[in-house]
Amino acid sequence: MAKEYDHLFKLLIIGDSGVGKSSLLLRFSDNTFSGTYITTIGVDFKIRTVDVNGEKVKLQIWDTAGQERFRTITSTYYRGTHGVIVVYDVCSGESFANVKRWLHEIDQNCDVVNRILVGNKDDDPDRKVVLTQDAQRFAEQMGIQLFETSAKENKNVEEMFLAITKLVLATKKEQMKKAAEQPSESIRLDKRGGGGKNKKSKCNCS
Repeated sequence: MAKEYDHLFKLLIIGDSGVGKSSLLLRFSDNTFSGTYITTIGVDFKIRTVDVNGEKVKLQIWDTAGQERFRTITSTYYRGTHGVIVVYDVCSGESFANVKRWLHEIDQNCDVVNRILVGNKDDDPDRKVVLTQDAQRFAEQMGIQLFETSAKENKNVEEMFLAITKLVLATKKEQMKKAAEQPSESIRLDKRGGGGKNKKSKCNCS
């Protein structure tokens, strides 16, 4: 019997309320779009398996509520997260300004995690207020990749999710490679008494 998947990763979608997090998730998981989607209450998730260079990667994608009153709920969902998708609305300067706060929240909850920046609702040039060059400059400063998407028109949605998946997969393989190269070093540390206890981390985010 064929293996269902080679890797299982948890992705988290965060950002202000109304930026289209649920729409991106529905477009990627079910290839559907609804302009009247009800505000997410708490957290919802979808599952989709994708192929990356011949390997089956099962994605568990969590959609969080953006409202402040749900912040205590969403903070628990960072645990075990491999990748975070930070979404803003290209038609809302406020949602873009709040990206820094969302990135800070990731840093507060995760030691190391892959991140990607997404400017959604990029389908009406007349309403766009966050210029591509400004968003690109900010993304470069933060050291993260930028995608401008439209869940409505199915623009760059697949490409964006595959990009974060490839980042997460590359990180996992790098960690496995390092772990395979360091067994003798770990034994030496233990003999000196320095490798007995590990420092507690904020969460096991990768």
